[in-house]
Amino acid sequence: MRFRMNILMFDEFETLDVFGPVEIFGKIPEAIKLNFISLNGGIISNSHGVRVETNTYKEDLSVEEILFIPGGAGTREKVNDKEFIKLINDIASKAKYVLTVCTGTALLAKTELLNNRKATTNKKAFNWVTEQNEKVLWIKQARWVKDENIYSSAGVSAGMDLALGFIEDIFSKDKALDISKRIEYFWNEDRENDPFSRLYN
Repeated sequence: MRFRMNILMFDEFETLDVFGPVEIFGKIPEAIKLNFISLNGGIISNSHGVRVETNTYKEDLSVEEILFIPGGAGTREKVNDKEFIKLINDIASKAKYVLTVCTGTALLAKTELLNNRKATTNKKAFNWVTEQNEKVLWIKQARWVKDENIYSSAGVSAGMDLALGFIEDIFSKDKALDISKRIEYFWNEDRENDPFSRLYN
């Protein structure tokens, strides 16, 4: 099975939202090719001074595509960027799978592709995200949620738990556990329990 993962970048993205999962997905290059994209291509940067070179999106019919949407402070502006939301809608509508981390779920929610589907997001920003689309079946206590081909996670480090959960579903639990050991990360395997939902309640 061969996938191309289109990692959608925008200014003021959250560093760990992107590079935690990238570290995990990058451990299986024979199965997943990483492709950093943005609306107009070029260099995308964030408040940590992290700069990423990106491509413009071009559909590749030779592989199954995955859309990966991180969160970060930049989502506050991007939820109102109609051109950016249209790009998400166009890619997500054709993708085999869509994965969102943290407030990146707000961006997907704006497309209405999450209407009447279960999803979660960063618990500290939960009220703001859920205001973006009240037709989504928001689940506050979840660490990550799978609804058919769409996966969404809670905040920041939860993206790593989602990434390992996705690998378990698509490949095997042994593969997910092997990667978690290789990167020395204790995987939170219980997708229904996000301790931060209580912290920010």
